Amino acid sequence: MHWYTLTPLDVLMFRDAKPFTPGERAWAGGDVFPPNGHAIAGALRALLTDKVELTLRGPFLCHSQTLYFPRPMSFIGSTPLVPVDWDADSPLRQAISDPNRPRPLVKQTSNQLYTNEHLDIEEGCDFLPIEVVQQYLGTGTIPRDQWQHGTQSPWEVETRSHNAIEQGTRQVKDTDGYFVENAIRLQPGWSLAIGCDQVLSDPTIIRLGGEGHRVLLEECSILGDRWQQLQQQSEHNRQTPGRRLAYLTTPGVFERNDQGKAMCQAYPWEWKPIQRTAARPEERVLAGVATAKPVAISCRIRDKKTGNSIPAPQVFAAPPGSVYYIDAEHPVQLFQDKPDARSQEKTKSRVCRWRQLGYSELLWIHQEKIHE
Repeated sequence: MHWYTLTPLDVLMFRDAKPFTPGERAWAGGDVFPPNGHAIAGALRALLTDKVELTLRGPFLCHSQTLYFPRPMSFIGSTPLVPVDWDADSPLRQAISDPNRPRPLVKQTSNQLYTNEHLDIEEGCDFLPIEVVQQYLGTGTIPRDQWQHGTQSPWEVETRSHNAIEQGTRQVKDTDGYFVENAIRLQPGWSLAIGCDQVLSDPTIIRLGGEGHRVLLEECSILGDRWQQLQQQSEHNRQTPGRRLAYLTTPGVFERNDQGKAMCQAYPWEWKPIQRTAARPEERVLAGVATAKPVAISCRIRDKKTGNSIPAPQVFAAPPGSVYYIDAEHPVQLFQDKPDARSQEKTKSRVCRWRQLGYSELLWIHQEKIHE
């Protein structure tokens, strides 16, 4: 993988998945940021003369050649959340839960004491640098003094209105005369970072997002070295027997076809909630889920009959920062990550193509180290 930074030279615009026509819906899009893999791939294809399939990692935020990752949702302040039956000292351990659903999450009793002066720092942290995430993968904890290295969302949302004046008057047109859209302005020194399997000419300027605003693409090989170290630690944790956490760093697209209908959910379909009687124990591994509302993603496809670009159906992705609690010695490997999955199921599985664009990136943490 070759790693690059994308530094905006202007504001960026990324609309949400809702259809928009001036006059029918006056609000065009939302503050969708960081952009999804489809937007990045569309911008990079302008640099490639041949029609090739891209494999991407990211995008992630970057500052001073340091990658930043979304805050894990498995924490309240600095206190970790664990499934209720994982903590023997929890007063809620005997609570009744649905065996067909992931377990409720509770504060880890051995880690509940923290002062209010730390709470403001921890709750105001939206992104963590790679050094803190590397320690999180190595030790299973994020000490209180490490949260101060995080940052809030390093961008501002600028709301811009667009007016069309009726000819010969000073009045806004009654039809298609007014609409509002949001623009993203990154703070100075910040950029996006991506990994790509193609060599791209740099430095160069590409168009990204709505209205084709410009960004400066530059190679940054040091990001690749740090990413490789992170991946090695993650893979070691994944193969280590015992309880694990799977930390989602990009939007997670977990979709399957059920009787002709595409269905999305907040966790992979291969992982099913733990039950007392399980026909396939390697699949009954999901003990809990820490997540938030889904992210609606929409891209465009080519109409097979006319060849025109048309909106594709929406896909609802799990938000970055979601955490999955896995309780199994050897959980089943996700179909999207199998080396030969895409070559064998190219025409059947869309999730493999989405994985190729950087979605559903998981980092693994060994759970036994959390209680140390």
